[in-house]
Amino acid sequence: MHMKRYLFFIGCALIILSCKSNSRQDASAVVANPTLPTKTITQNPTWDDQAVMYEVNIRQYTKEGTFNAFANHVDRLAKMGVDIIWLMPIFPISTEKRKGSLGSYYSVSNFMETNPEFGSKDDFKNLVDRIHAAGMKVIIDWVPNHTGWGHVWIKEHPDFYTKDSAGNIIDPIDPATGKSWGWTDVADLNYDNPDMRKEQIKEMEYWINSYNLDGMRYDVAHNVPADFWRTVSDSLRTIRPMLLLGESEVPQFLNDGSLDCDYGWDFHHLFNEIAQGKQHASMLDTLLMSDHAKNLKGYHINFTSNHDENSWNGTEFERMKEAAKTMAVIAFTVDGMPLLYSGQEEPLKRRLKFFDKDSIGFKKYEYAPFYKALFDLKHHCTALANGATGITVKKLSDNKDSYAFMKTKDSASVVVITNLSKKPISIQLDQDIPEMKEIFTAKLRSFKKGEKLTLKPWEYQVYSN
Repeated sequence: MHMKRYLFFIGCALIILSCKSNSRQDASAVVANPTLPTKTITQNPTWDDQAVMYEVNIRQYTKEGTFNAFANHVDRLAKMGVDIIWLMPIFPISTEKRKGSLGSYYSVSNFMETNPEFGSKDDFKNLVDRIHAAGMKVIIDWVPNHTGWGHVWIKEHPDFYTKDSAGNIIDPIDPATGKSWGWTDVADLNYDNPDMRKEQIKEMEYWINSYNLDGMRYDVAHNVPADFWRTVSDSLRTIRPMLLLGESEVPQFLNDGSLDCDYGWDFHHLFNEIAQGKQHASMLDTLLMSDHAKNLKGYHINFTSNHDENSWNGTEFERMKEAAKTMAVIAFTVDGMPLLYSGQEEPLKRRLKFFDKDSIGFKKYEYAPFYKALFDLKHHCTALANGATGITVKKLSDNKDSYAFMKTKDSASVVVITNLSKKPISIQLDQDIPEMKEIFTAKLRSFKKGEKLTLKPWEYQVYSN
């Protein structure tokens, strides 16, 4: 597992910062399960070290909404610099208590089949093979917290589900409030049942083995007990090195090695707040210090959009407006793996419907060169490696509205200079910077200590040697 992360310098000083009805355990608690023994595991993957991830919404990606139609975009994404394709749930969707005309991708009716609207298992296998042939990895979205009300387990294994005092299966409960999350189209799984745990892992292993997958993304991972993730990791890593991403921000899941990476939710929320003028750029340092103190292994995925953000909270242009590209620069150069969502390279400037057909409608790919420049930098500059040790970061200015820093590992360096405000600012650099190339303009430039720069609102410059 990746050891966390790098030494972070502010100036010259090193700062060290330092209730479910079935009695589901809190996700932060580790409970031994003697029925699921630990196995000898393989190494964690190394191919994720300087990788970037792309989330694919099969339903909305093309007019057809199929595996075969998406396959026509695979080579384009590889040329743009994508390394890992994350496919949102590929499984059939329950009709019982369905929301909208097509239902939620996360309301699964059978973990052992593909959604017939997307295509057959053979179509899925052909897509995975094509992704691999293009030099990319592929992970699928797994839904461990709940199933649809039409899932085959409802009739075959009703004991796999959480029940109320009257013996009725219930929808998921928010442990923080004890009330329903409002996900009425899904039924909550009971993690006090060891047979359910075994069956779920067995079905995960089926997909990994049968389709040569490279890992999984776990939905609502934060609401699943920690000891389950430990068992999942140990089980799947007997097959091959595996990338395991959890929708979570629970430090234990990274620190005990169960997951490779999780969500940078705190960073994402701060990006939004800075873009909206509610916080200053200086808060990034505070968050980085706190985050590094808690997360000793693993790394976050960082993003300006994903399927939830786009559909429920708005596009990056709604939330960040003129700062959207600037926040992408920060998200893709701070510690962690960059994530791009379907359509951001177009760019997609509307919310996609979640329960109904709503094609992206690709035409121009106007932002593809912007993201390709950032992806190329990620690939070629070891100072941006995901989870690498020996990286140092030095702040270049103390202006509260500017985030300017230099990352260095061995002889590789990257310099990021941004104005994270809606007004012009002037900053003074704290050190000399040797000549480097700006990645978006290809212009060469060096800087002297004490040199002053005037930056336009939301301006960004990124240099690398």
